[in-house]
Amino acid sequence: MTATIETTDRTRVRRLPKRGVYDREAIYAILDEALICHVGFVVDGAPVVIPTIHWRDGDQLYFHGSSASRMLRNLRDGVDACVTVTLLDGLVLARSAFHHSMNYRSAVIFGKARLVEDREEALRALDALVEHVVPGRSREIRGPNEIELKATMVLAIPIEEASAKVRTGGPIDDEEDYAMPVWAGVLPMKLTTQEPVADTGVTAEVPEYVRQYKR
Repeated sequence: MTATIETTDRTRVRRLPKRGVYDREAIYAILDEALICHVGFVVDGAPVVIPTIHWRDGDQLYFHGSSASRMLRNLRDGVDACVTVTLLDGLVLARSAFHHSMNYRSAVIFGKARLVEDREEALRALDALVEHVVPGRSREIRGPNEIELKATMVLAIPIEEASAKVRTGGPIDDEEDYAMPVWAGVLPMKLTTQEPVADTGVTAEVPEYVRQYKR
């Protein structure tokens, strides 16, 4: 597996190409931190974009859902897919409206999904899903039973055609605007948690992996 993913016409960043990232580990880091992806595909000539949970295991990107899901059934049948994730890192406040921006990390993956038919791979993948969302959780909970497995479809897309785009730093204003008496800079942002809320009837203490949770 190469350290850099080879660019294609679909993955090459053309708008502000200096922000393009093709390093495999950098792309993986974005996928691993994000909790939600958007899966785009075409059905009967019309575009569809569906948000869903994703997770990565090696060079495979997985997502799952009901066996009756229209999205999964279409993807299972081999339609082209485009998967995107975005992490917002900050609001970039410039001296002019035109130069306002955001600091972000995004990744795009193109490919065709395959149906995970092997039972053991499906179980490993679903276990990895739980660990992706809440590391440490799978050790304490019940895994899927046979009925739940039959009701669940797991798909995987190989991470072979992918790229990332990243913006960092402060605003880039026009030279004549730097003398304006207005505040400019970056308002950093990140995903944070609040105090855990126990379900009715819970007697167990809040586990450490919940108290210390962070992306």
